Amino acid sequence: MFSPSTTQLRVRPGDLDMYLHVNNGVYLQMMDIARTNLLADLGAFPKLKARGWYPVVAASTMTYRRSLQLWDRFEITTRVVGWDPRVVYLEQVFRRRGEQVARGLVAGRFLGPAGARVAPEDLVDALEPGTRSPELPADVTSWATAVDVAHRSA
Repeated sequence: MFSPSTTQLRVRPGDLDMYLHVNNGVYLQMMDIARTNLLADLGAFPKLKARGWYPVVAASTMTYRRSLQLWDRFEITTRVVGWDPRVVYLEQVFRRRGEQVARGLVAGRFLGPAGARVAPEDLVDALEPGTRSPELPADVTSWATAVDVAHRSA
């Protein structure tokens, strides 16, 4: 559950904005691909399909350090950092030649038939029974509270 999944990609012409670096929205698309690879690495697809469960993003944030440019090869390392009663939290780090260029945090949920929420504990039990969430990193907890991922104020 906590092993990182690495996705290798290359910047293509359609990924660029008018300033000739990767458009910020494209980073989110690339993160979708990397999260799909994580699910594949976990062997999750048959288990999710059998239950009618599917992932959705509840919130995400990005921090950029460097620009990715045309033809750059890079990797995205995706890992589960933990979960709470409503959300699974992931970290996704972009690296080019070993140097971090961007970092994303994602709060994801799983939904079932008719849009019913799937508790993270049920998801984890389906994938790796008995696994417990570690304590969430302070920056993840602070971010989740700041953006009200659990919708406590609504």
